[in-house]
Amino acid sequence: MTTDLIQDGRAASPGPAAAGGARPRTRAWRRRREYLLFAAFAAPNFLFLLVFAYWPVIYNAYLSLTDWDMVSSSWHLIGLDNYTSLFADPDFRGSLWTTVLFVVGIVAGGLVLGLGTALLLNQRLRGRDAVRTLAFAPYVLSGAAVGTLWLFVFDPNYGLIRPLLAPIGLAAPAMMTDSKWALSGLVLVYLWKNTGFVAVVYLAGLQGLPRDVFEAAALDGAGAWTRLRRIILPLLSPVTFFLLVTCTISTFQAFDVIAVMTNGGPGTSTSILSWFIYDQGFRTFDAGRASAGAMIMFVVLLLITGFQARFLQRKVHYQ
Repeated sequence: MTTDLIQDGRAASPGPAAAGGARPRTRAWRRRREYLLFAAFAAPNFLFLLVFAYWPVIYNAYLSLTDWDMVSSSWHLIGLDNYTSLFADPDFRGSLWTTVLFVVGIVAGGLVLGLGTALLLNQRLRGRDAVRTLAFAPYVLSGAAVGTLWLFVFDPNYGLIRPLLAPIGLAAPAMMTDSKWALSGLVLVYLWKNTGFVAVVYLAGLQGLPRDVFEAAALDGAGAWTRLRRIILPLLSPVTFFLLVTCTISTFQAFDVIAVMTNGGPGTSTSILSWFIYDQGFRTFDAGRASAGAMIMFVVLLLITGFQARFLQRKVHYQ
């Protein structure tokens, strides 16, 4: 009887094949549960991106093919007429060239000034924490406040620029009313506003660099310029790449200071692409041309960012 019970127990117990079949089902259920959990967390974010990021681009692309005046309740499709009229417009072509000068001046100047400021603030100087705060403060100010401040600074009769130039016998130029100076003045204002942000990011990168590399370079007799060119700049290449992309995008979208200081003038001397789009949409009420200009700026930014990621990232050293 004992032998029969043992044989019956063996027969009743699950075999290796049955246990092995249960494990894949358990793993599959766990994997499915993880996917469902991921979808539950990611779906709200994806929905917000779809509604507030992707859909406006799609709708703007559609409006660029219409002749809507932003007042009437109906419009009709006109194809690529808005794009052809834009490229035939000398004001639009001029705004493209002005945008190139504006972006290159601010991005290149900001990187150079920001790196120099970061190298200075990285030294052990008395009161450097207060200087860091003062350097970053303009970046958090509103564009309206910055524009109003610099309008006073640039005033040729009562501004702060007049007593600075008077001792050397120079008259203060009409920075914001002279087409020869207006764009340079805007670039100067944006450099003053944005350099603190670039400096703080570079400073964070400098403080994360390995100290032993600099100690070895000092033992080898490397000077300050050699350390900057051979060690600091290569090690800071990820930071430079990040700043290059973000500063380029933000500069293309510049608007607030221009609205306060020049309104795109004198003439069209400070009408960059973002201001041209605003002018077409909310002054002449031509939503089709404004949307076409916005799509062109979107494509230009996409190409610039792709070029930076494709070619410039090759020179980035992450280790």
